[in-house]
Amino acid sequence: RLAELRALALGRGEFRLLDHTGRRRRMADFHGQWVLLYFGFTRCPDICPEELEKLCGAVGRLERDPALPPVQPLFVTLDPRRDDAAAMARYIRDFHPRLLGLTGSPEEVEAAAHAYRVYSHAGPPDEAGDYVVDHSIAIYLLGPDGLLLDYYGRSKTEEQIVQSVRQHMQTYKPLPD
Repeated sequence: RLAELRALALGRGEFRLLDHTGRRRRMADFHGQWVLLYFGFTRCPDICPEELEKLCGAVGRLERDPALPPVQPLFVTLDPRRDDAAAMARYIRDFHPRLLGLTGSPEEVEAAAHAYRVYSHAGPPDEAGDYVVDHSIAIYLLGPDGLLLDYYGRSKTEEQIVQSVRQHMQTYKPLPD
């Protein structure tokens, strides 16, 4: 499965986004780190907060084991029109203290989503102008080389994610140059 995932070349594209503190970030900034990455939007009524809770819960459980390297949680918006840096900062404070919220121009966000083959489409606005963004739902595990090692759909539990990440950390071998 690992060979198949790496052959997909997900995440190999470089992107530049703005974090919730206003700092420019590139995917290369996270190389050398383990990353759990989720794409969503702050006004999501249920799925995004549930998946971020699961992601951040897994990160919290993993960081309680001092033998394991830290995992950087990342949340990339798929709704940059409404999710500016300030909105991201307000939203992510309810999850994990190290969670980084990333946003940017519509083009920058689209490039990041494209690098991970994330589908998204804003639905029609209601009378108040509010809308929901339909999108693919997956938490991505990136190894220290920045490449995809695994992904977890909605059916995966926090415990299953923790066990999978732990196993990947124990068996990790970087790709040869």
